[in-house]
Amino acid sequence: MAGLFTLAVVCTRLTPQSNITRTASDRVLWPMFWHRACVVTTEPGMAVVMSEPGLIVLGSGPAGMAAAEAFRERRDDEPVRVLTADVDMPYFRPPLSKEFLRGDTDDVAMYPSSWFTENNVDINLDTRVTEVDVHAHAVTAAGIRHPYSHLILAGGSSPQPPAIPGGELALTLRSLQDARELRDVARRASSAVVIGGGFIGCEAAASIAARGVPVTLVAPDDLPQQRRLGTEAGRKLLRLVENSGVRFVGGAHVQEIGSDAVVLEGGVTLDTDLVLAATGVAPQGDLASQAGLSVVDSRIVVDAHMSTSHPDVYAAGDSALATNSTAGRPITIEHWQDASDQGAVAGACAAGAEDDWAEVPGFWTTIGADTVKYHAWGDGYERSRLIEHDDGFTVWYEAGGAVVGVLTHNADDDYDLGEKLIHAARPAPVAM
Repeated sequence: MAGLFTLAVVCTRLTPQSNITRTASDRVLWPMFWHRACVVTTEPGMAVVMSEPGLIVLGSGPAGMAAAEAFRERRDDEPVRVLTADVDMPYFRPPLSKEFLRGDTDDVAMYPSSWFTENNVDINLDTRVTEVDVHAHAVTAAGIRHPYSHLILAGGSSPQPPAIPGGELALTLRSLQDARELRDVARRASSAVVIGGGFIGCEAAASIAARGVPVTLVAPDDLPQQRRLGTEAGRKLLRLVENSGVRFVGGAHVQEIGSDAVVLEGGVTLDTDLVLAATGVAPQGDLASQAGLSVVDSRIVVDAHMSTSHPDVYAAGDSALATNSTAGRPITIEHWQDASDQGAVAGACAAGAEDDWAEVPGFWTTIGADTVKYHAWGDGYERSRLIEHDDGFTVWYEAGGAVVGVLTHNADDDYDLGEKLIHAARPAPVAM
């Protein structure tokens, strides 16, 4: 009869031994630890999972997985589910532009295969969340509705291809899937052009050059990271880039990307069969904005406990604009360890703890054989000073009479001291 449909209800009780990892293409995502699950089908291709609410984490990067770990450490009796658009089990991203791209390793897994079963954490790969309903305490993915008691948004950011003719022809590097494609193309490439002089661009360019491929790194600044770190630091980074075998072309803007060439403004053409765009990322804040959460410049606004503007909803990582309790102001982050730190706070607080994000942001980068380390609040400085060492350097950054950043190469003591001085808002140990 027209207008009628068949309602089928399947209910089951699952045990930890029922652990199954599913993808969105499986339609019904059986949970490994959801104590009760009912699948209600109201029409072909549409299923609604009604289960005992637990923690849901959106994203399987450093923030999301640190959140799941921290929550599970404190709550061993509640379901934990990770929903991720990634097709691969969680992996470390830092090696993708370095050891993995060079071909030195394939092992980038964040956990052994048994970890999820042993910790009763359910993960659903290749699963895109289409709606977050903070009032109903539920998220929807592939037509399946997942109720939650607490929600952690850790979707990270996505690479942004250059907005120029042919920009879609450039490869990007964010996921393991991206890295596999880039490495495969690099195996066959006779030359490469990397667009973007940030740390990812410098790392990837050096790694491709290490494979014996001639590489040209094109950047709008005259020196790598000049706008962010200053001219003196830029000169030092340029030397490291060139020492890795990469040709640097600064003060250049790409006009067009073709199938076998990159055209710069002014008409210079760079013949190449590999183009990598390391031209920045965009935070994934759309779902939060659509859900009515407070969002600024695509970043989800959270306090030092990673709490959003709605109860029981937290955010961490690249997609968050979090208040750092030490800095006393919102700080944006873009690096692995900082995202992991924030995720751990979010997971702990979702489990009832009172943790806060107080660490000074920082990271390491490897350009060829050289490692550079950086601690900073990242929101600007008033003056800087370069200190030369026998086999390295330190750049101190100050604002308001206090250290706000330190960049080092072969100067680990300064790197460690810099973190302490930034945290304590103390002056630099050298005359500025």
